[in-house]
Amino acid sequence: MASLQPVRGTHDILPDEARRARHVTDKGRKIAERYGYEEAATPIFEFSDVFTRTLGETSDIVTKEMYTFTDKGGDQITLRPEGTAGIARALISGGLSQKLPLKFFYAGPMFRYERPQKGRLRQFHQIGVELLGVAEPVGDVEVIALGAAILDELGVQGNTQLELNTLGNTESRMAYRDVLVEYFSDRSGELSEDSKLRLHRNPLRILDSKNESDRAIVSGAPEFDESLDAESHDFFAEVCAGLDSLEIAWHRNSRLVRGLDYYCHTAFEFTTDALGAQSALLAGGRYDGLVEKMGGPSTPGVGWASGIERLSMLIGEGPEQPRAIAIIPLGDAAEAVALKLTDELRRAGVAADLGFRGKMKQRMKRANNINARAAVILGNIELDQSAATIRDLDSGEQELVPLTTLRERLKQFR
Repeated sequence: MASLQPVRGTHDILPDEARRARHVTDKGRKIAERYGYEEAATPIFEFSDVFTRTLGETSDIVTKEMYTFTDKGGDQITLRPEGTAGIARALISGGLSQKLPLKFFYAGPMFRYERPQKGRLRQFHQIGVELLGVAEPVGDVEVIALGAAILDELGVQGNTQLELNTLGNTESRMAYRDVLVEYFSDRSGELSEDSKLRLHRNPLRILDSKNESDRAIVSGAPEFDESLDAESHDFFAEVCAGLDSLEIAWHRNSRLVRGLDYYCHTAFEFTTDALGAQSALLAGGRYDGLVEKMGGPSTPGVGWASGIERLSMLIGEGPEQPRAIAIIPLGDAAEAVALKLTDELRRAGVAADLGFRGKMKQRMKRANNINARAAVILGNIELDQSAATIRDLDSGEQELVPLTTLRERLKQFR
């Protein structure tokens, strides 16, 4: 029988990584709360229409990357590849349109069938925010500022660059689409097969092509700014001015696009060169047409998502596990006292570890293995005096302490 392994593109999240991931999520949640964002959680699977409607049946995510299956009831179900569509669906199905504006923070696993590499998995995890019901540019500024605050709190913002672009309003995008179709049609013989398919379906996606021959052609494509109307120019100018007023540095990337029709105006990414090919660390934009496309009322929206695994790799070691107090009973009589003492310490908020078996040497070895801060030794000598020996495992010093004052004495090791 072959040895069991995780499915390709998945991995076990063991304690060290789990601690870093929890740190990322907790920081994100805490800072989002400062901005008035409340946590929401949608199911990890939805009816497939939730994603095929929103992501487009010809998009790479739908055609190549979604985990879709038919359940026992005959329904087409998809593991969520991203978080925004589920939030928009919840807005509609939950009848939340009367409560706008709404601010949501979310965290959880996503699923895409992609070629695994560093920073890109088939089951991955994200934190994200969605601001629904705010059409003004200040909404874009707020969600970008929130992302910057989280990156700063995690100590990684210095390794990132904020790239910013405008996709304009519907009229501007349609005008630019026509310009791109004309430009790329004249060079269609040089395009990759994927870009040829995108030419008439979604020419903006060609601008985001990773194919080297495509990129050479894209470098000469007309700029979006040439197709922007006054409204689009003014909206983007307000976003830029808002970021400048908050002293959030940004770089204009005129090739940064979102290929879906419901995206508009601001598109942004915090990128890094510290993770190899996977440079996008936190990415988002404005999606005023999404809820309406799903069958709900016209609802402006803007948000972003960030990969927890990528953030975890950047923060390095992350916070340390709290160092426990090791309780070491010696003999049957001490076992019962140790069990009660350990429970009392834990209830008092002290991390305490009770070894399950072994003599003094084995239990002290375990205390060192878990990096315990101190050991509480309970043997016959200690019990005869209603006391315990506290050994400082950093200095090696020890003292005999009455059981009645033990909890108070242990506070110095917390």
